[in-house]
Order: sequence, then structure tokens, then C-alpha cells
Amino acid sequence: VRCVLETGITRLERWRPQWKVTYVADGKEAAVLVRGNRPISSVASLRLEMDAMMVLEKHGIKIPHIYGWVESPVAFVMDWVETEDRAPGLLHTAIENPTSMSDDRWQAMLNYMGDLAAVHDVPVSEFAHIKPLAIQLETPQQIALHSVERMYQAAAHTGKVDPPFAFLQHWLRSNVPQHRNEVRFIAGDAGQFMSAGTDVLALLDFEIADIGDFHWDLACFRGRHPYENMGDIPALYREYERVSGREVDLEVVAYHTVAFLQLSGVATKFFTRPQAHGGNWIEGILEYASITRRALEAIAELKGIELNYDLELPEPVVDEWESSGLQKLMVDIQNLPTSTVFEPWERDLMHSIPNFLHNYSQYREWFEKACIADIEALIGGTYETVRSADRAVMDYIDENQSLDDVAFVQAMHRRQLRFSMIAAGTAPDDKNPLFHRLDPILA
Repeated sequence: VRCVLETGITRLERWRPQWKVTYVADGKEAAVLVRGNRPISSVASLRLEMDAMMVLEKHGIKIPHIYGWVESPVAFVMDWVETEDRAPGLLHTAIENPTSMSDDRWQAMLNYMGDLAAVHDVPVSEFAHIKPLAIQLETPQQIALHSVERMYQAAAHTGKVDPPFAFLQHWLRSNVPQHRNEVRFIAGDAGQFMSAGTDVLALLDFEIADIGDFHWDLACFRGRHPYENMGDIPALYREYERVSGREVDLEVVAYHTVAFLQLSGVATKFFTRPQAHGGNWIEGILEYASITRRALEAIAELKGIELNYDLELPEPVVDEWESSGLQKLMVDIQNLPTSTVFEPWERDLMHSIPNFLHNYSQYREWFEKACIADIEALIGGTYETVRSADRAVMDYIDENQSLDDVAFVQAMHRRQLRFSMIAAGTAPDDKNPLFHRLDPILA
């Protein structure tokens, strides 16, 4: 009989609820990671992640050992990997503390490409007992759109589709790489791993693991950078080619960049639900603004479309009651005491909500008028409210097989850039990761 004594529980600052649990067993100190469910996911999704990681571990992939499932709270338990601090990959933390790339971490990134290639080498048939992964994808259309269609339909069902999402989905359906018909197991959100020096210790975060084109995983590096510094992304692709023996088609990576960012952008809408368990409301807002804009930048690079970044915020329109009430709320939140059950970072997240709303209240009229004007220029007509204009342009997208991609990309990009400016309270600033433009790969 082993004597196990829990000695500490610390919640980690991540998208999802998860905890480091320290304990003493037979006189030795150890720790595990208790990984909870994502706010937008079902229990089945968390189970998929655990089961997929167990398959990968069986095939020699560097996965923290999985101990098992917890019914309440819903979670699974794995080994804690002791390593250097890893950036949480969150935009709201990267804005104040941009991530850097040490020489050792860069070498670990290059080494990781071999681990990623090994993940792609695990036969798809090994995952057949995991129901969501037991799928037959045969046509290029099915392979390219499987993941994004599933997320988009969930958004449509819950009323979270807006004009940028509707256009991006239309573009993805119309531009499928028709020469891609190979399927592999994919990490879904690749590029996440723990390292010590130049060594890769463990691969993490398989919550959106799926079956698809391996180019999707390569696109993830562009999507995550610079919130998590990924270094020289084209160099990573060249290393992947070398260690895998597979040719990387950069135009296909560009397509899947749009797909990955579209799926991620839609997901951010679910994080702003008030009842989202463990959700990070402000991270949802910031990533919605940035991720969706960068998806449009991916199309712009692929199709040679010029974009306008020369925008300025107007003079703010201040409502006395709204402004003073939100500012009072910010002051009171900042004075709340913190503890082990209400961490300082949790207080900061709470404070950031009225701060965003205060910005939005001052620029709402400007934003909505600009959205209406862009939509009227795109499809004609006159609209009294942004809601009616949005509905009209989404109907137009649904009803027309062919769109003016240049005009739509430019208009939707301006919309998301304006929203980013409201979130930041500034004009576009290259030093702020919120405004970081998608790194090119085709030049």
C-alpha cells in the first residue's frame, strides 16, 4: 500500500482549467498535471485528447505518461514535466511580456520537427477505436474542410457567425487544394512542447487532434507566432522536409493557415460566453480580433491583395454615466484582495473586461458606421444598423457562388483592424503583438 499525501494545488494560467498537483508518495516528492475540459468542448472531446495521447505514447512519441480519467471534476491526469517556464501562448500576456527565442529553444524547435514528423508517421488505423477519429476522408474537399466545417456549423447553430467568418468559410470552400488526397493523424494545434536546453521533453495539447492533411500542422506555427515565438518559420518547414522526407507545398500551407485561423477564430467566440467554465473572456476578444484579421492576411499573401494598415482612431465619444461606471468598476476590481483561490492574474483578467468595454463604448459609433459603409460599398443597399447590414452581407455571401475576393478581403480586414484598435485603444502599433502581421512564407 502506497502512502500518498497531496501537498499543493495550483491552477495554471491557460485557456482551460488545469492544475499542478504536488504530492508526497513513499517519502518522495512528485507532481502531476490535472488537465480539465475546454470551455467550448464536450466531455467526449477531452476523452479524445487523452485517448489520442495514449496511442502516441504507445508509439514512442514523447508524451507525458497518462495515469487516467477523473469523473469529477472532468479531467485526466498525466505526469508533470519539470522544465523551463513555458509561455502560456496567450495574447493578453504576450502584449505585456513578449516571448523571446533563445538559441537553445530555437535548436529545440528544430529538433521538434522530427518529433512532429514521427507523429504524422503513426498510422491512422491506430486511432480507429477513437470514434471521432474513425472517419473516412477521401476527397480533397473532405480532407481540407472536415475540421473547419464542424466548427463553423457549431458557430452557426449558436448564432456566432459574423461577416468575416462567413466570408472566410466561403473562401475556404472555393479554394480547396485539389491535388491533396493523403490523410494522416494531425496534432491540430502543433508547435506546443516542453524543452530543457535543446532537448524536446514532451509534446502537449492535442485537444483538437484530428485526421487531415499534415500541412495543417505546419500552418499552426504561423498561427501561434508571435504570441509564442516560433522563430524562423520557413526554416522550420525546410527542417520538416529534411527529417520527414515529405515535400512541403507552401501554397497548401498558406491555405491551411486560413483554415487553422478560421477554426481558431470561431473558437474564440465561445470563450466569451458568460457561463463558459474556465473561459478567458478578454483572451477571446483579443484573439478574435487578431486571429480573424490574420486569416485575411493569409489570403492576401496567397492572392497578392494589397491591404491598408493606415487607420486612425477618431476622437472618443464619451458618455458620462457609462464611462464613469466602467471606470469605477475597474478601480474596485483592482483593489480586490488576491489569494491562492483568486490569483492576481485572475483579478487582472476581470479588470480587463470593463477596460475593453470602456474603449468600445467610446468608439462604438465610429466602428459601426464604418462597417455599414463598407458593406454598402460591397453589395449595395442602405442599412440603418450594423446588425441589418451584417445580415444582408451574410445572405449575399450564402447566395453567391462567386465573390469579389479582393474587395471582400480588404473590407473584412479593415473591420477586424478597427476592432483590434478598439481593443488596444491605439492606432496600429507594430510593437504590440495584437497588431503583428502574419509572417509571409511565399516571398
